[in-house]
Amino acid sequence: MATALASNDLTISTTSRRSLSASGSKRSFRDVWEPPPDVFSRGGHEDDEEEVRWAAIERLPTYERLKTAVLTQVQENGRVKADEVDVTKLDMDQKKQLMDSILKAVEEDNERFLSRLRDRIDSVGIETPQIEIRYEHLSVEGDVYVGSRALPTLINSSMNAIESVLGLIRRAPSKKRKFQILKDVSGIVKPSRMTLLLGPPAAGKSTFLLALAGKLGSNLKQSGKITYCGHELHEFVPQRTCAYISQRDLHHGEMTVRETIDFSGRCLGVGARYELLAELSRREKAAGIKPDPELDAFMKAISISGQKNSLVTDYVLKILGLDICADIMVGDDMRRGISGGQKKRVTTGEMLVGPAKALFMDEISTGLDSSTTFQIVKYMRQMVHIMDVTIIISLLQPASETYDLFDDIILLSEGQIIYQGPREKVLEYFEFMGFRCPERKGVADFLQEVTSKKDQGQYWFRKDQPYRYISVHEFAEAFSSFHIGQQLFAELSVPYDKLKAHPTALVKDKYGISNWELFRACISREWLLMKRNSFVYIFKTSQITIMSIIAFTVFLRTEMPYGKLQDGGKFFGALFFSLINVMFNGMAELAMTVFRLPVFYKQRDFLFYPAWAFGLPIWLLRIPLSFMESAIWIILTYYTIGFAPAAGRFFRQLLTFFSIHQMALGLFRFIAAVGRTQVVATTLGTFTLLVVFVLGGFIVAKNDLQPWMKWAYYISPMSYGQNAIVMNEFLDKRWSTPNTDPRFNEPTVGKVLLQSRGFYTDDYWFWICVGALIGFSFLFNILFVLALTFLNPLGDSSTIVLDENDRKKKSSFGQNIAGSSEGVDKEVRHASMSSDSSVDAENRAPKRGMLLPFQPLSLDFNHINYYVDMPAEMKTQGVEENRLQLLRDVSGAFRPGVLTALVGVSGAGKTTLMDVLAGRKTGGYTEGTISISGYPKNQATFARISGYCEQNDIHSPYVTVYESVLYSAWLRLPADVKTNTRKMFVEEVMELVELNPIRNVLVGLPGVDGLSTEQRKRLTIAIELVANPSIIFMDEPTSGLDARAAAIVMRAVRNTVDTGRTVVCTIHQPSIDIFEAFDELLLMKRGGRVIYAGPLGHHSHKLIEYFEAIPGVPKIRDGYNPATWMLEISTPAVEGQLGADFADIYANSSLYQRNQELIKELSTPPPGSNDLYFPTKYSQSFLTQCKACFWKQHLSYWRNPQYNAIRFLVTIVMGILFGLIFWDKGQKTQKQQDLQNLLGAIYASVLFLGATNSSSVQGVVAIERTVFYRERAAGMYSALPYAFAQVAIETIYVAVQDYSLLSSTLFNDWVRVDSRLQIAAIVMSFFLSFWNLFSGFLIPRTQIPIWWRWYYWCSPVAWTIYGLVTSQVGDKSSLLEVPGAGNMTVKAYLKESLGFKHEFLPVVAVMHLVWVLIFFSGFAFGIKFLNFQRR
Repeated sequence: MATALASNDLTISTTSRRSLSASGSKRSFRDVWEPPPDVFSRGGHEDDEEEVRWAAIERLPTYERLKTAVLTQVQENGRVKADEVDVTKLDMDQKKQLMDSILKAVEEDNERFLSRLRDRIDSVGIETPQIEIRYEHLSVEGDVYVGSRALPTLINSSMNAIESVLGLIRRAPSKKRKFQILKDVSGIVKPSRMTLLLGPPAAGKSTFLLALAGKLGSNLKQSGKITYCGHELHEFVPQRTCAYISQRDLHHGEMTVRETIDFSGRCLGVGARYELLAELSRREKAAGIKPDPELDAFMKAISISGQKNSLVTDYVLKILGLDICADIMVGDDMRRGISGGQKKRVTTGEMLVGPAKALFMDEISTGLDSSTTFQIVKYMRQMVHIMDVTIIISLLQPASETYDLFDDIILLSEGQIIYQGPREKVLEYFEFMGFRCPERKGVADFLQEVTSKKDQGQYWFRKDQPYRYISVHEFAEAFSSFHIGQQLFAELSVPYDKLKAHPTALVKDKYGISNWELFRACISREWLLMKRNSFVYIFKTSQITIMSIIAFTVFLRTEMPYGKLQDGGKFFGALFFSLINVMFNGMAELAMTVFRLPVFYKQRDFLFYPAWAFGLPIWLLRIPLSFMESAIWIILTYYTIGFAPAAGRFFRQLLTFFSIHQMALGLFRFIAAVGRTQVVATTLGTFTLLVVFVLGGFIVAKNDLQPWMKWAYYISPMSYGQNAIVMNEFLDKRWSTPNTDPRFNEPTVGKVLLQSRGFYTDDYWFWICVGALIGFSFLFNILFVLALTFLNPLGDSSTIVLDENDRKKKSSFGQNIAGSSEGVDKEVRHASMSSDSSVDAENRAPKRGMLLPFQPLSLDFNHINYYVDMPAEMKTQGVEENRLQLLRDVSGAFRPGVLTALVGVSGAGKTTLMDVLAGRKTGGYTEGTISISGYPKNQATFARISGYCEQNDIHSPYVTVYESVLYSAWLRLPADVKTNTRKMFVEEVMELVELNPIRNVLVGLPGVDGLSTEQRKRLTIAIELVANPSIIFMDEPTSGLDARAAAIVMRAVRNTVDTGRTVVCTIHQPSIDIFEAFDELLLMKRGGRVIYAGPLGHHSHKLIEYFEAIPGVPKIRDGYNPATWMLEISTPAVEGQLGADFADIYANSSLYQRNQELIKELSTPPPGSNDLYFPTKYSQSFLTQCKACFWKQHLSYWRNPQYNAIRFLVTIVMGILFGLIFWDKGQKTQKQQDLQNLLGAIYASVLFLGATNSSSVQGVVAIERTVFYRERAAGMYSALPYAFAQVAIETIYVAVQDYSLLSSTLFNDWVRVDSRLQIAAIVMSFFLSFWNLFSGFLIPRTQIPIWWRWYYWCSPVAWTIYGLVTSQVGDKSSLLEVPGAGNMTVKAYLKESLGFKHEFLPVVAVMHLVWVLIFFSGFAFGIKFLNFQRR
């Protein structure tokens, strides 16, 4: 039973329709969902066998009856066979059979199916719950910094932190300004009516939907009232009652589409479906009604909670068009997966499978073609009208036919609602205001442009009155006097009668299924993710195996004498190294946990599961791995090193290491949950590791700590691990030789060794220490769960507002950009531009900008085929082929001055074709020919003359918009372009793409902070335009943009083409205006085949004539969008009806023959022409590349306080801590332990500060690496300048900390070229452990076996420690007390015992420089030759 019903007693009375409806209404809107399409009508007389089975089911107990159904199957002999099935155990074939019977053709069957479902419910008098949402005087505001203070430089961040602290004690006023996002909006959202939310980007649409869903961030202040059926949000659980579908696609890339949606459905539960079904079944039985068997089977299958695979998933996959990729990995930045449009639909499907009764869908069409969007919205409409669901859908560019599906419109601009009411009345309202929508103009486009100061004038139709700009505020005021507004406010003035609310409409239970089921679901997913990431765990296990082999060859038992005081040192070193290795091995858990957090936060906030259900499976499933890794270490090293031979000692050592490993895993998980980002978490992780190590009892003995520092020793988990392993060894009988040194009062050599270093000497302490380690493991895992529960993701998504005065000072275009503050999440208001007709403004600005000299080039391609290796998931489904073909015999030509649209449904292969043509594919197999103006394409020269605007807008997050464009121009324009010319060109491109209002805003990270989607898209285009390319590829340049922003972009594209460039765009949802701005079209269908390639003609008449000439193709309606029409008439369903394949029709057409002739003509070089040639590989000289790369890295580091401020803070804290721990230890060198403490201090600071830098820099590089891949593919620079800039800026910052740490940090520049952050973290821990072993501290060089001594000189840490120790105390002649060896000078002791010579210092200094060069070269080599991006 769904927990949603737990708090409602479903008292069903046969006389009361209300109570009757309770159980039915409980069924969620999901029922809607769940139900598949129309179940076919059944005839009047049934087969006897089926009747008998049905009668048997009717006699079953209720629980059994509700999970038993009858499935019919047509056999080969034509007879119909009825089978009794348990719906919780349906196999794939049975599910497919059932789905096909009710949803054979989803386009036609879905509405009939939902109607049948509703008819079945209505036939027995069960009512469905409805939700009416009201919001009154709703306002939302945030606090933001303005002007230059909004840039997160190190200085600004420090000032902000200080101000925040002073503000808490009211000692300093806040420098933040209030920023209004929503301004006093009121309205009603009614059930059974589908509402479209329209508005330009940053109008406040997402904030509005989040506010209605009760999901606003704590950093925003909300006022006003929101009610569901008269109940305020605190009276129920809004996250379970409604579902907010986000713009951001956050999924586990390792899971398939089906697994992702199945998991979501499993966690969200079935709501009231089970109760509905029970009541439905009872009433039908009482009334003698026999339900349709397929419909009954379906309803039963979707009403059982906790199922790992549910039929509702199959239904959602089918209506969202995801059934074709159901078993494909979702994928992520570094892993090939489904397309962007499919990913967006997965985000939608993830919430549709749940039982929410209200849906808020935020820009769900990004990346989808208009046909797919239309189908999805049509299914939503069917659900709304038939099942009484409440839905608001926000769309950016709805096509006219999609717009017409909606019942109501909410028009939002600048945080104010300027219209809310029936769709049919919206144009009447704007005519009332003096504005009219032209013919052949989409109404949605008109509505978004009519509030813009730049575009408004062209729609003014009262010619007898002079036009003046009507502001958003005036529109909002006028709406209250319009008759629709008056009706709305009159209705709002009458409070909703709570008694009308259905008792099951609002969900009171926090989670959809029981705690046990939640745990089962999460542990099942965790096990799946572990299997998919098995390489990481195999890698970790291999690493610890290799390290254990190295350890026992260094500490080989033949080299390990025992029983005497002087023998103890090597055993201490071996045990401490083992301890370090096990701890470092656990550190990879930190990177893996941080990587999982974004998806966790989304699912936690949507109440998929509580934090403990996420944390507990991670803990439990790592226990066997932890035991295996501990066992490998102990089995391989224990007897080979020569530890105490008794079997009991062996197993005690194993128990100790297992407890230490468990504690380490818990600690790093906790740190990951507190740090929340890779940079912060790794810095905190290595700092914590340092603290517990230094206070562990080996680096500094307990007795040598200051009395007021002893408490820190007792709370360090490492001290208990260290005590347990040394006691286990030195309390063995082989160390029981009587003590002869009168300076120690312990009876045996073993106890003297323990006491001299401050360890416990009584055996019972061993069990206390193991108990403490297990206790710490529980503590850290509990803290991990608490951190997951109460902490929210880092990152501020609030607006950054530019200060107007600051902008005027910095921008030469300041005088043109007047008006209100502009922000990252604020509409790019064009209040600045002149208010005259936009046509003049459009045609005036751009054309100067693209007139740098260039060479017009054509691109032709013939018989292109592209294959990838068959995905393993598809092979498991029975597919036998080794290759999957994504492009089939694609041919075409793109010419200068011709704008070509590349169109097709999502998954047709548009991006794939563009990647193949642009040379961006990193894998797969390509066949066919590609020519550039008649010459075979050479990727090296092609990168110089082409630009590629990728679908994913990848940019460095810590530079501003202007700096990003300037940087691209600097490196991509020819060297002979003068600086002033280059800057003028940049300014013109900025103006062309309308980026000036946000020129000084940081780009930021997508979905976290910085630019909005459409601003990011325009920046991507500007970055390519400033390269002055001859051929430009644009992958969905208007995806994610509203109609007005899309028009801006297309205007820039059109102007670019008119200068004689070759431009190709993939495009998903073109309006009529945008579509007809193209000259030619290449139309593809699913499967990667071409079905049209040729000119569009005026008003697309050539395209229309071609398809209308095909027999059976319906004619296009007057005023209908040709782009939508061509996608609709070329679907597989239409092909099936016509019995034709459009790809075959095209291949046999005269149009295809003409294209082949054109390709032949273009593939022949014109007389007197030459192939592309550049004297140098890159546009700029090596020195300029270095200069430009360093400039960007400098800005990126300066504005990344999360990285640099934290590591500086950690360094300062570390310095203070070391100062306290090693207080006055540097001057004390009377005893061997005193010198050991000094060595420990140097060893710890070198190893761990280096580890801190090398681990924290990985997160920074992980972000920059995807930018590097894009810039390298564009031919901006070679690997060496990039490596130089990265190393140089890191050198400067590290030098502030300590020069001696440089080599450790630079090493990580080399490691970080690895493919995944988790692997890089593991590799790093391997090398740190390795170098740590040979550093000269754990085992002096003089005691390292001869076969390993050479590697001492290969450890950069060893050189650093050698240099520091020798320079500090290497020339001291004071006497040192050495146990068992009398007294000797410090200098002599260092030379004899450690092998340190003071005269060797100059060589050490030179070697540090050599190490820097080695790692620099390794890093440069890695980024030059390794590419882990999969495309």
